[in-house]
Amino acid sequence: VLSKFGFNFSELLGSAQAMVSEATTKGVSSRDVLAPGAKYGTSTLTKIDLLSLGLALVLGTAGLPHVLMRFYTVPTAREARRSVVWAIGLIGAFYLFTLVLGYGAASLVGPDTILAAPGKENSAAPLLAFELGGTILLGVISAVAFATILAVVAGLTITASASFAHDVYASVLKSHKVTEDEQVRVSRITAVVLGVAAIGLGILANGQNVAFLVALAFAVAASANLP
Repeated sequence: VLSKFGFNFSELLGSAQAMVSEATTKGVSSRDVLAPGAKYGTSTLTKIDLLSLGLALVLGTAGLPHVLMRFYTVPTAREARRSVVWAIGLIGAFYLFTLVLGYGAASLVGPDTILAAPGKENSAAPLLAFELGGTILLGVISAVAFATILAVVAGLTITASASFAHDVYASVLKSHKVTEDEQVRVSRITAVVLGVAAIGLGILANGQNVAFLVALAFAVAASANLP
């Protein structure tokens, strides 16, 4: 994306602003993408929202289940803390990438095209990939998204079902008087229940803004898992 603008971020912002202004004249969009406080800062509540979102994105990273799972692979608490710092640093870099992708989509694809697509704002990244690399890059991006979701969901399902079978069923309910076969059976049943629940929640979330769902996940991770 940056190469399209000579690796000049300022030029990218200016181009995105011009495209949004053009869309505004058509009645498609009315947001000034470079104005401060367009979403956060218009009232005391939204200012608190901004502070809350910032804390959630930083602290929630350490509490994401697929990041917490990495703690099992380190030998000491010190190494676990180092692992979290590396994770926050890497994920923080991707937060900065989204700025380039967002403004790049506004500039190269255009707000009118994005809002006319089936997923509206959720389709910005795939449409940008299609604009830059055609069907091949769109296919790659779609495959990466699918593989990432599959990996995270599979990891979470395995961890959650195993934790329930071992920590709740075997330790709490059965006081360790349970065979391995029973634990495996309970783990499998738990995986099915979790899968059905996740599918139901996914259906209910259909059409929601992906950015909102991501912020919600980080908020839960920061307020529940991290402590």
